[in-house]
Amino acid sequence: MRLVLNGIAIVIAAWFVPGVHVTGFAPALIAGALLGFVNAIVRPLLLILTFPFTLLTLGLFIFIVNAICFGLTAAMVPGFNLDGFLAAFLGALVVTIVSWLLSAFLPDKN
Repeated sequence: MRLVLNGIAIVIAAWFVPGVHVTGFAPALIAGALLGFVNAIVRPLLLILTFPFTLLTLGLFIFIVNAICFGLTAAMVPGFNLDGFLAAFLGALVVTIVSWLLSAFLPDKN
């Protein structure tokens, strides 16, 4: 279910954010799966490496880390492209908000 939610969030980001391009729902689903993997494996490493910057910016550098993870996902998925860092930044922000909103309406498994 989370895979589909991430795919929907990426499609919505492509619709709202200029510079985020998805050629179809299949690349969005693949990007959603890969984004989940990148957020689970790569993001914690980036957060550890950039911890001093995160402290200096009072946590705002985490938005940059999210944009890097979003851009890394776009670089690995054919059919999912970004026009630059601003598109990655805004796309990651939209995906985060949409995923949070969609998951708020899903019942818990517990």
